[in-house]
Amino acid sequence: MQALVLDGIKQPVQLREVPTPSPGLGEVLVQLRAAALNHRDVWIQKGQYAGLMFPIILGSDGAGTVTELGEGVDESLRGQAVLINPGHNWGNNPAAQGRDFSILGLPHDGTFAEYVCVPARYVQLKPAHLSFEQAAALPLGGVTAYRALFTRAALQAGERVLISGVGGGVALLALQMAVAAGAEVWVTSGSEEKIAKAIALGAKGGISYKTEKWPATLSKQAGGGFDVVVDSAAGPGFGDLLDAATPGGRIVFYGATNGDVPELAARKVFWKQLSLLGCTMGTEQDFTAMVRFFKEHQLVPVVDETFPLAEGEAALRRMEEALQFGKLVLKISA
Repeated sequence: MQALVLDGIKQPVQLREVPTPSPGLGEVLVQLRAAALNHRDVWIQKGQYAGLMFPIILGSDGAGTVTELGEGVDESLRGQAVLINPGHNWGNNPAAQGRDFSILGLPHDGTFAEYVCVPARYVQLKPAHLSFEQAAALPLGGVTAYRALFTRAALQAGERVLISGVGGGVALLALQMAVAAGAEVWVTSGSEEKIAKAIALGAKGGISYKTEKWPATLSKQAGGGFDVVVDSAAGPGFGDLLDAATPGGRIVFYGATNGDVPELAARKVFWKQLSLLGCTMGTEQDFTAMVRFFKEHQLVPVVDETFPLAEGEAALRRMEEALQFGKLVLKISA
């Protein structure tokens, strides 16, 4: 089969012929039709990720058709269109992943290939209203956004939500789900164009995080502070989120692209009775619930641009530039 192979740190991914895997006990072979990029792929390529090993086929998100079954797999899965849960071996504690938790695409070969083998328990039937490209855009970002909003922050209809840095895959999926759940959603971005696109997706409004004292301005526009704040950046700007949150609010964050928080205004946290909630990926139950939510509400992930598999390196460079609005997808086979 053809696959994009990464041979080492700061090397370009290269399309080459590699052996097609065979499904083992309890596994399925999926002929991939599409795969989506995540920032994780760029971080691995740049050497900014734990547990690096090479050569590796990157890619955590994928959708395709089950073509072969390993021993013990129900025959009904053969020929089914599926999307893949990239989070494996969560463990027995639903509150946090265990030590054996792993994400497809490192340490195990991922979805930037024509075929991938995964345990059958980690495939879900593709919602019929989604194309393969749209379905591939959903798994990692979708389960992260779902867990952040509903499992961790316990979002309720009618609450006011702030999503920071809208434009990335997880943030947009969180926007779509929060709107569908009946929340009032506001956003921040460094791009007025991205804010306008977010409003077109159902956000009430937004503001540039470059604006001085933006939390007070946006809270005034929204008619009050925010019950739930969803963030992926952390870093020096995290203090603004404390100001934006309403008393008793929940701030849930699933990344730290701007680094650790240099100073935390502890007095604001305890005086406003704020909850700071960390979040990473999600359980198998979170994933199943997320797919069901998208099916019930007929939601469609936002795809920024689609590339052929052979242009995977160009897609990774666009991801690194962070100019996209939505997911970047590799189309693999017809």
